Amino acid sequence: MGPRSGLAAERHARGYNCAQAVACTYADLVGMDEAALFKACEGLGLGMGGMEGTCGALSGACMLAGLVNSTADLAHPTSKGSTYALSRKMVSDFSHEAGATACRDLKGRETGVVLCPCPRCIDIACELVERTLFLDEKA
Repeated sequence: MGPRSGLAAERHARGYNCAQAVACTYADLVGMDEAALFKACEGLGLGMGGMEGTCGALSGACMLAGLVNSTADLAHPTSKGSTYALSRKMVSDFSHEAGATACRDLKGRETGVVLCPCPRCIDIACELVERTLFLDEKA
């Protein structure tokens, strides 16, 4: 699979929030309608609506982990642990690359020092999605 971070950047430039930009870029690979993913991720942008929570790009990546890995067995949900492991890996790697995982910290809300601007957060999240979730995919 070729890198899709450029496609995510284009979506962000068109007004998608960071979570939407990341998740929607991989809609075809997870068998989801892009509009449905767009709606599902809308509340995850801007650190879950106000810069206080997890970076939207990272949240979109973790949403993709569930879409890729979940068995969707409603009667006997057994895939949570392995999905959590994928998300945990991406969260750890994201923190290492970007310097934090909370939007307020990444944007320097309290310190005035931007650790990682949104375009770079999106780029990192896409790199992690591709490396962690789609390593063997050809797209």
